[in-house]
Amino acid sequence: MEPILLAYIGIAIMLGLSGIGSAYGVTITGNASVGAMKKNPDKFGNYMILTALPGTQGLYGFLGYFLLSKFLVESITLFQGAAIFGASLALGIVCLFSAIRQGKVAANGIAGIGSGYDLFGRTMILAVFAELYPIVGVAALFLISGTL
Repeated sequence: MEPILLAYIGIAIMLGLSGIGSAYGVTITGNASVGAMKKNPDKFGNYMILTALPGTQGLYGFLGYFLLSKFLVESITLFQGAAIFGASLALGIVCLFSAIRQGKVAANGIAGIGSGYDLFGRTMILAVFAELYPIVGVAALFLISGTL
C-alpha cells in the first residue's frame, strides 16, 4: 500500500468517526431539548447551548486534518503514513465516544432544566469533562505531527 493512501485512509476514518460521534451526541441532546421544551419552553437558550456541545468533537476531527494536511505529499514515507494513520484513528475513536457520552450527560441536564431545576451551569461543567479527552487527542496528534 502506498504511504499516501494509508495517510488518507486514516484521515478519512478520523473525519468520519468524529462526525458520526458529533451527529449522535447532538441528536441525543436535541431529542432531550424537544422533550424539555414541552415542559419549560422559556429555557430554549440553555437547551440550545447544551445541544451544541457534542458538535465540537466533529470540529476536532476537522482540526486534525488541518494539522496533518501539510504532510500529505507524494514524497511521504511509510513511517509518516503510518504515523498519520495511527494518530488519526486514535483521535477519531476518542471523538466518537466522547461526543456520544457528552451528549448523554448534557441530555440529563436538559431534562432536569426542563423539570424546573437550576442546572445549566453545573451541567456545563460536567459535560465539559468529556471534552477534555478529544482536546488531549488533538494535542497528541499535534505532538505526533511535530515528529514527522
